[in-house]
Amino acid sequence: MSLKRETVWRLETNLDDVSPEITGAVMEDLFQAGALDVWFTAIQMKKNRPGVLLSLLCREEATDPLAKILFRQTTAFGLRLEKIERLVLDRRFETVTTPFGEVTMKLGFCGEELLQASPEFESCRAVSRASGQPLRAVYVAAQSAFANGGTTPERTC
Repeated sequence: MSLKRETVWRLETNLDDVSPEITGAVMEDLFQAGALDVWFTAIQMKKNRPGVLLSLLCREEATDPLAKILFRQTTAFGLRLEKIERLVLDRRFETVTTPFGEVTMKLGFCGEELLQASPEFESCRAVSRASGQPLRAVYVAAQSAFANGGTTPERTC
């Protein structure tokens, strides 16, 4: 069975004069505007200044809106754009029942073969807050429930 391929764009910029509070807020805005992934890498810049490489992945139609966010909300004067191909698993979501509440699991398939299973963080956090249980306990309970076959189909992507 072959893996699924898709084309995405990587936008990057080096920043050495933006506070971490700003970059954290920018990350949230980028995800809200359609970024598939956003990450920061510590780098050393000219004049021995520590900096951060801000990188994101997005679909082609999101490049301009995301670039505008970067230009408006950071000190970037330019962005690097790179069209890249990535391999992805087909995803399906299922719900498991834990002693603390229902948690959504993200499942990754290659054809019919299950290769990845992970509790969704936001689902675990919501159950943790509602139940008063530690987030880690909810996460472990969801993994255990999935391993023991306690899933019900929620939707297919």
